Amino acid sequence: MYRRNIKHILIPLAAGLALVIGYNLFLRPVLPPPTVQHAETVEPVAPPPAPPRSRSPENEVNSARVLDQSMVPPNPHEDLLEAIRDEIEKHNLSLAETKLKNLPPAVLSNATSKSFVAILWNNLGLQQERLTGTQASVKAFKRAADLDDSNPVILMNLAHAYWEQRDRAMNAEFLIKLMKVAPGEPFPHLAMADLLQEQDQLQEAAKHLDQAVDRARHDPGLQSYLAAVTTKVRRTQSVESRMAAKSSTHFVVKFDGEEDQSTWISALEILEDSYREIGQKFSHFPSKPIMVILHAKDSFQGATGSPAWADGLYDPALGRIQIPTQGATTDRKWLASVLRHEYVHALLHDRFGASSSALPTWLNEGLAMQLAGDAWPELDQAMNGDVTVIPLTSLEGSWGALPASASTLAYAEANSATGYLIERWGMARVNELLNALQAKASVAAALQNKLFISYEQFHRQWLESFEGRRS
Repeated sequence: MYRRNIKHILIPLAAGLALVIGYNLFLRPVLPPPTVQHAETVEPVAPPPAPPRSRSPENEVNSARVLDQSMVPPNPHEDLLEAIRDEIEKHNLSLAETKLKNLPPAVLSNATSKSFVAILWNNLGLQQERLTGTQASVKAFKRAADLDDSNPVILMNLAHAYWEQRDRAMNAEFLIKLMKVAPGEPFPHLAMADLLQEQDQLQEAAKHLDQAVDRARHDPGLQSYLAAVTTKVRRTQSVESRMAAKSSTHFVVKFDGEEDQSTWISALEILEDSYREIGQKFSHFPSKPIMVILHAKDSFQGATGSPAWADGLYDPALGRIQIPTQGATTDRKWLASVLRHEYVHALLHDRFGASSSALPTWLNEGLAMQLAGDAWPELDQAMNGDVTVIPLTSLEGSWGALPASASTLAYAEANSATGYLIERWGMARVNELLNALQAKASVAAALQNKLFISYEQFHRQWLESFEGRRS
């Protein structure tokens, strides 16, 4: 979110649903200088309460997703299937996969053994997911589903993998089938709502969210969250139903009436330039067109639920960049700054998908500030006074619990540390770091494995570089 000032205490950032992703509202400040002493460190800030959690591809493999492979059905190839089962249990996954691929056709001609082979593929996928994420496991789940498309556990595992990989195979036909096979699960309806939101069918999306709520009775926290998202979708539908829309190749811009005609033209030009320039730096381009909503001055707060100081936000729950249009017609520089900043957040969300919570907030915000490409003298002022250093490890999660003075410094540190990261290692290496984080490596492990530096060393060297520039 782009913000004009940060004297207010940060409101809690909207927590994400781990079933889908860790949703966050991304904030952007204009920073006054802090007045605390340098060379001290503040104590790590306790994070706010965790959002409702449910079964998700981000959780450890659990018994609900693993199918029983202990009893091999009697068949002429029983010994071979037992050997594959044992290789999976011993985590010899490459060998198990090779043996599964080379099974004699006769094994799959028997319905009972065919179903058991589907179980082996499913459990192989779970082990692959545990080690390297769903990019490796999705093929195993697909093979399992090809062999047994009536098993709800297999199809749910495949659906979660599709979701996390933003795989276009998660289409309406697949989800309708999943709803029939797993009628009591909320996830298929949540995924269908997301698909319908992409197609701007908000009314139909809200209906599926209602059905997801109805199926989440076992989890009151999840039910409450889904109800809140449903309310947001219905509110958005009400607001946007009176808007006009224009499209470019990669964006859809909605706006309030004739008065914003020149603004949406400027917005599309800025966004398409950002698509090319920022996409090249990230080596990533959005998997689908991004929606941008230009609100009239009196509708932005009510439509988005944002605070009075907000100049814009990216809402991942609805996949929309939202900004008010006051001043946009007369200040193209301001409009470009806000759109580019929020586009970086949108691009990172698209890239990380269900692994978005793996991206530390300091790096997320730092990349948005650095790649927006605008000059922020306030950030320099914030780091030029006597400052209290907040350890970057304390700035990985939500910043909602930070007091106003600390949150001011948090944005300045995020910008400074990310700037140092890009300047020293370059965007190509930063992209390697992002890939490691996307594969669910910790920040410390990603830094060590990709940049060959410990988290502590990076923190110390960044501060030394910062001190050198101040002296």
